[in-house]
Amino acid sequence: MSTETRIKQYEAMYLFPQSATADLESAITHIREPLERHGATVVSLAKWDERKLAYDVAGNKRGVYFIVYFTAPTTALHSIERDYTLSERLLRFMIVRADGLTAEQMNDAEGQAKLVLEMKLRGQPTHAPEAEPVPAEATVEA
Repeated sequence: MSTETRIKQYEAMYLFPQSATADLESAITHIREPLERHGATVVSLAKWDERKLAYDVAGNKRGVYFIVYFTAPTTALHSIERDYTLSERLLRFMIVRADGLTAEQMNDAEGQAKLVLEMKLRGQPTHAPEAEPVPAEATVEA
């Protein structure tokens, strides 16, 4: 039996109430903290869209979506999901494996640049840590 820790790639989508646009820094911190606490490395984080929801979710008619690509030990995923499930600030979240994505696709920083620009335009501080790029030659165990 091997005690080697497996690191996998994941894609996560988070849905916040529309009020999260008033404090994007707080929403980003709320996404990053559980990931980093459980040993995950955020590769890319971007505000995806702000949309009208198909139905009310916890009394909210509109929501803000964030998409995150990260790598994490497979043993930490349950703890990460538990932290998000217990969160009262998130409306919904979904985490799926992203084994089919290349390092270049995960390192797409266009969304991060747009998010930083939006925060500056809103007059919010932008001291969120930058995403760490995954080396192109990095391999993930199957």
